[in-house]
Formats: sequence, structure tokens, C-alpha cells
Amino acid sequence: MQDETARQILAELARLSRAVEALAPSAPATNNFDAAACFVWDADNQHLAPVTRPNRIEISLIKGVDHVRDILVDNTRRFAIGLPANNVLLWGARGMGKSSLVKSVHAALAAEPGLPAPLKLIEIHREDINSLPALMAILRPAPARFMLFCDDLSFDHDDTAYKSLKAALDGGIEGRPDNVLLYATSNRRHLLPRDMIENERSTAINPSEAVEEKVSLSDRFGLWLGFHKCSQDDYLEMVAGYAAHFGLDADPESLKAEALEWSTTRGARSGRVAWQFIQDLAGRMGTSI
Repeated sequence: MQDETARQILAELARLSRAVEALAPSAPATNNFDAAACFVWDADNQHLAPVTRPNRIEISLIKGVDHVRDILVDNTRRFAIGLPANNVLLWGARGMGKSSLVKSVHAALAAEPGLPAPLKLIEIHREDINSLPALMAILRPAPARFMLFCDDLSFDHDDTAYKSLKAALDGGIEGRPDNVLLYATSNRRHLLPRDMIENERSTAINPSEAVEEKVSLSDRFGLWLGFHKCSQDDYLEMVAGYAAHFGLDADPESLKAEALEWSTTRGARSGRVAWQFIQDLAGRMGTSI
């Protein structure tokens, strides 16, 4: 009887020991900056997960945004070689290549010879913006330069995460690390819904001051690059460029007619719609892309 009781006590102690170990904080993750050119930030584990096969296209395939493309390339090249550069907000119409352009610019410049340090791309999810200070603390001493990329960045009512972003961009006693630059895409120029800004203006004692804190978030980005809906000619140029790049042997007139019909059924013309049409066309032709 005593032996049985002792075994039960030992089993219970072992269970409690395992439970306590599970509650203990895990050891900090080891980040290997040489593991890849692109990473995704895992905020919970403070780990940079390598991305060995990034989802991106060649920069030459991004059509209809030549002016903003050249500005972004120039800004990124200056940063890559150690010269002053600006944080960038790419805003505007959906599907016009904002996020694709960021990834393609990184790929093009990271491959250039003679860079003083490797150029890395790190994606941080919108819901992890509050962890920016921790991420920057990891990147500050690293022997590389980092483009932080947040896709579809925006803030809703009662969302205070924008304060962390403001502090990480320019605020705080340390400021933004010299080897870190933030690129964000958004459908909103001011990153906040218009009714949120107007509500603050209408209910505040001093309307201009109430709005200033929220609107000033966009001001932390030195470059605002606008993306607007494309024309029919731009859309057809995108389709033709994709078809030529992937070797889709289609009659030009038929390609044009089918592409226009596709955009009509979608009710929109954009780089995303052009890519979706090309995927459908390649599938019907039995061609891998």
C-alpha cells in the first residue's frame, strides 16, 4: 500500500514538473542572417524565419508604374550602399503592383555586385507592428542592411498600434537603426479610415490637434508613392509582357480580345487582373508558368 502511494506521489510530482517546465519562457531563437535573402518575422518567438523561395516576379514585368518604380529603385539603391534614404509608403489602387514592386526591387538590388553589406528583406505582419522595437533591437547590430516590409498596412477604430509604428520610425531615444528602412503598402494614403479622422475632428475641443497625431503617422514616411488605376493600354501591355515572358504562343488579336473580355467580367483593370488572366490562359494552353 505504501509503495503504491509512493508511486502515485512520484507520478504527480513528475506531472507537476512537466507543467512548470512548459510554463517557463523558451530560450531566445537563434537568427541566422546568412540563411536567406528574405525572412518573415515571427513575433511570438522573436525569430526571423528564412524564406528560401520568395513569391516575386522580375521587375521588368511590372508595367504602368515606371515613374514610381524608378523613384523606389533609386531610394533603395542609396540605402543599400549606405547613403541616406527615406521610409516609403506605397499607397493607392488595389492590384497595381505595390507589394510586387517592393519584392522585385529588393531582388534586383540585392543581386548587384559591390554592395558594402548584404541587403535583406524582412516581412512583418500588420498584427505584429507592436513588436517593431524588439525586431529593431535584433537588427541594429547585424552585419547587413534590412528592408522591413509591411503589406496592406492600415489601422482601424480604437487601434493604438500606430503609436508603436510612429515611435519605431523616428521616435525613441535610440531612433531607427541606420541599417533599417521601412517600406509599407496601403490602400489608404493616411493609413486610417476617413470617418475615423473626421470623427476626431468633429468631437474634439481642438479639432486640428486631435487629428494631427493620427494623420502625422503618414508623415513619418519620407516618400509617398501613389499607384492609380491603369488605362486599357497599360493593362494590355501588362498582359502582352506576361505572355511574352512565359512563352505563351497566342495570336496578338485573340490575346487582346480575351484579355479585355476577362477584365470586363472582373469589372476592373489592374496588374493583378492581368496576372490572373495569364494564369487562366496558361492553364488552358497546358503550359506551366
